[in-house]
This record gives sequence, structure tokens and C-alpha cells, in this order.
Amino acid sequence: MIPRILIIAGSDSGGGAGIQADIRTVTMLGGHAMTAITAITAQNTLGVQAVHPIPTDIVVAQMRSVIDDLGVDAVKIGMIGSAATARAVADVLDTLAVPVVFDPVMIATSGSVLADADTIAAFARFMRQAAVVTPNLPELAALGGEDAVRAGGAALLVKGGHGEGDIVEDRLVAADGVKTVWTHPRIHTRHSHGTGCTLASGIATGLAAGLPLADAVGRAIAYVQAALAAAPGLGAGHGPMGHALGRVPFDDRT
Repeated sequence: MIPRILIIAGSDSGGGAGIQADIRTVTMLGGHAMTAITAITAQNTLGVQAVHPIPTDIVVAQMRSVIDDLGVDAVKIGMIGSAATARAVADVLDTLAVPVVFDPVMIATSGSVLADADTIAAFARFMRQAAVVTPNLPELAALGGEDAVRAGGAALLVKGGHGEGDIVEDRLVAADGVKTVWTHPRIHTRHSHGTGCTLASGIATGLAAGLPLADAVGRAIAYVQAALAAAPGLGAGHGPMGHALGRVPFDDRT
């Protein structure tokens, strides 16, 4: 059966990140994407102009609708919208026994804040439920550092894109403490909107297909690199990547 991925995240009207990037990533990597949209944003490459959170009961209804009929093999969590929605989503996840990839979205590539303090505090349950948490360096600091994230029992993928230098290092610390490191030359481009969403959805697709975590992460990193290199150059700010042009074969896990 095709891997079934439930994506819980916000919509990006500019198409670079959020649900739009998630669906393209899952599709390109061979999965079936299903969604529970948590917020609608007015957004382009220059920033986020408006955010409309979806009512919590509608988010939960979307989740239950697809879970009860189509089934789910993995879950990806991105922008969550509110603390109340975070708590309700966590309640539903408690009823599932599938891998969860938690991308703690707090700040957009443009710098716009997408999660308030109460919502960030509610992330603690996701960090206990997740198979892997995928913060960038600023998000990791906001969550209290590596020890705080790993205290919930999840693996931790520390994304190095916000670091300095021409070499990017992504570091996976498994739940048992085993470390895997990927290094690659930095692709110097302002068209990097949606890298975190894309990476997390790529990992979720791999886990849903039965790949070991390190293989799922490696394949997702390769896809992000290919999509960055294929960015079409749209917009005056942080433009979208080339999801459709940056396809990675299913068995490329390097």
C-alpha cells in the first residue's frame, strides 16, 4: 500500500512552505498526503501579512476524518496555530501508534513569528509523542536545548542551515544516543523558503514507507538539497524551492 502521511500544518498562500510544500514533498517521494490545516496565512516571499487560525474542533475533525477512513502510516506536525489546538491534536495522537515527525515551527524564513509562548509551551507533549523532532538552531534554543528536547524520549535532528560557514552539518541523535552526521556544501541562495517543512515531510514519508530513521533522514536531506538547487527564483524575497524539479529516486538514501 502507498505510504499514507497525515500532515498537520498551516497553509502558505505563496506555495513555498506549509501544507503546499508538504504535499509536494510527500507526492514526489512516493507517498499519499492527507491534511489537517491548522491556519490560513496570507504569505509571500517577503513575509506573512495575516494569519487566521482554524478552530480547534475543525482541525480535530479533519484528523478524524482521514484517520477513520483512509488510515495513517505516519504523521508530520508543522505550524500548529494555538495552544488549544496543540493540546487537542496531542489527544488524537495518543490514540495512534504510528511515527510522528515534529517540526516545531515558530518563525518563518522571513522572520515572521508563527507561534506564541503558550503554543510553544504546549509543544512538550509533541516532544514526548514524536519519533523525531526537527528544530533548526534558533528553534532548538527556544525549546531549551538538546537535553530538554531529548528528555521526552524522541530522536533529535539538529538542522544546521542557520549555522555559519560554507559547510552545513545536520546531526541526528537517536533515542538511544547514537549519532549520525550529514555534511554538505551550503547552497548559497535566498530561495530557501520551506526547507524545514520539506525536510520533515520527507522524513515522515520515509518512515511511513518503513525506512529506518537514519535512512529516512538521509533521503529527505538529499531531496531538500536537490530542491534548493532547482529553485525557480520566484519572488523578491525568500522564494520557494524547486520541489517538482528536484526529485530524488526512492532508493537514494545518501
